[in-house]
Amino acid sequence: QVQLVESGGGLVQAGGSLRLSCAASGRPFSRYNVDWYRQAPGKEREFVAGVAGSGGTAVYADSVKGRFTISRDNAKNTVYLQMNSLKPEDTAIYYCSHSGSWGQGTQVTVSS
Repeated sequence: QVQLVESGGGLVQAGGSLRLSCAASGRPFSRYNVDWYRQAPGKEREFVAGVAGSGGTAVYADSVKGRFTISRDNAKNTVYLQMNSLKPEDTAIYYCSHSGSWGQGTQVTVSS
């Protein structure tokens, strides 16, 4: 099993940027893909972005395509989510997932 800690959330105005980090420990990191999900109040958890173990392949939800970028630094056991051009509808708790484990999440709030 792996332990995951998300960080980097906060309050930002629409059009602004944030970079989220997901730090992992307890399990080989580079052999697994890492996904970011988010959940807004009263809504289902939804997929945001994912990156392969090598870092060479990434996929994005249509809602964030062109605005968010996922990357990983395997030497630091960390995955990042760079979020640009943020919109109020991006407001949610963001979670990272690795080999079946989840972190506690980090809150992102985007004001109008």
